[in-house]
Amino acid sequence: MSIFSFLFKEQNLPDEIQIMDREEYKDAISKGKVQLVDVRTKGEFMSGHIKGAKNIDFFQGTAFESAFSKMKKDAPLYIYCQSGNRSQKAARKLVSMGFTKVYDLRGGYRSWCY
Repeated sequence: MSIFSFLFKEQNLPDEIQIMDREEYKDAISKGKVQLVDVRTKGEFMSGHIKGAKNIDFFQGTAFESAFSKMKKDAPLYIYCQSGNRSQKAARKLVSMGFTKVYDLRGGYRSWCY
């Protein structure tokens, strides 16, 4: 992987995945009941999270898949992690599981200051 492709990896995302800036993400999740998931570990989640988020740890393999299999695949899904890297990997996995609209928080929880 070249440094250029590493720096611009967001451009290679499937159409089903959209990276949103903090303000846009905040507006989107504040418009009623949404599927909002924190894909960090339980410890990270317990140290602080976005209000209303459900914790589904990306590193839990089959438990991760099982938890998401109970969610609506055709409804928008908002995810985030600590920095944005893990949630991009999670987003790709979720698209492969059939999710059609996955929204990821650019910069992750680290960029969240509300």
